[in-house]
Amino acid sequence: MTAQSTIAGDETREQRTEVRKVVGVISFAHGVSHFFHLILAPLFPWLKIAFDLSYAELGLLMSIFFIVSGSGQALAGFVVDRVGALPVLLGTLALFVLAALVLSVAPGYPMLLVGAALAGLGNAPFHPVDYSIINARVPVARLGRAYAMHGVAGSLGWGTAPVFLVGLTTLTGSWRLAMVGAALLAATALATVWFNRRRLATPVTEHAAPAPGAPVPGTESATAFLRLPAVWLSFAFFLTFAMALGGVQSFAAKAASDLHNVPLALVGVCLSAYMFATAAGMFLGGYLISDPQRAERMIGAGFGIAAVVAIAVAVLPPLGKSIPVFFAIMGFAAGMATPSRDMLVKRAAPPGATGRVYGVVYSGLDIGMSVSPAVFGILMDQGHPSMVWLGIALFQGLLIVNAFRAGARTRVRGAQAGAVGT
Repeated sequence: MTAQSTIAGDETREQRTEVRKVVGVISFAHGVSHFFHLILAPLFPWLKIAFDLSYAELGLLMSIFFIVSGSGQALAGFVVDRVGALPVLLGTLALFVLAALVLSVAPGYPMLLVGAALAGLGNAPFHPVDYSIINARVPVARLGRAYAMHGVAGSLGWGTAPVFLVGLTTLTGSWRLAMVGAALLAATALATVWFNRRRLATPVTEHAAPAPGAPVPGTESATAFLRLPAVWLSFAFFLTFAMALGGVQSFAAKAASDLHNVPLALVGVCLSAYMFATAAGMFLGGYLISDPQRAERMIGAGFGIAAVVAIAVAVLPPLGKSIPVFFAIMGFAAGMATPSRDMLVKRAAPPGATGRVYGVVYSGLDIGMSVSPAVFGILMDQGHPSMVWLGIALFQGLLIVNAFRAGARTRVRGAQAGAVGT
């Protein structure tokens, strides 16, 4: 299967099967990357006792992960564009295996920091790698569904990590064996990618002859894309997205509990309801975004609904046991907008710079996720749980503004990309 066959003309049944396999393998790998976002946090109670750590020291482990991941992600895009996505993907999964094994034998806190840094380094290239492969191997008309499956797998990775790690620790009585289990999971993903390496290789794109006076492809500076306003508007979009998501993941459930007298047994259900509803929303959003030019409107609808729900939670009288329903509605609406979010970035990427653009843009996600918990934590420390929800709504509203600003800059390029692919 060639790049052109996935972009132009009628697909055969064999080609459709190939596309499904590509998306399935990449989605599995993406789910493992999200699993490793939470390789440490669920085990904090055991790590705190084992190494006599403070909460600040535990929090630093997560900060190290996201700092390394965010810094490396921007640089990883250049590597992906230079050597191809497949070798980098194999390397990232190998780093996950190494990180989990290092953590499993860590004799003290310094080795935990090393393990967190290795996991962050492994996570860094994932979005440039994944989207480079998907954009090259999946027909434009099916990109929305591919993005949806990719995003659903990430959400399932988040949801699986606490159950897997805590469950294995409880079953075996050892958090170290849980880390070994995580290493085996990453090794399984590594083997899966290796056995499918031929269908995941991204082919070299043959450019048509340039128009008179146009720059010859490949002669532009490797950093020329950084002068495109659409790239930085997309970066701002992901930074804002991470601020909203970080607020939901860190303190939204506790803030809702304080505001609405939510029973303790339901507090944990709230975030699970959000994550699983997000996955369901992604499926719907993937089918609704067959036209890349509708991305901004889908984002506006999804995050508009999510913002209204967040405001309702902040201002309505106590809702008690119905709060998980509000989490689910907000998660479904946000999930519905996610494939359109990824389509917006595709439109911002000029031909030949897909990895670099995704690397820079998605580094905003890591930066936001490292900052957001501290911002919302201050609001909780000061006794303002309603402000947590109003802050989430504010960032969701800013997402809509950023989406339309970025979309206005990429609409013409997006139409061209839809015609020739990346």
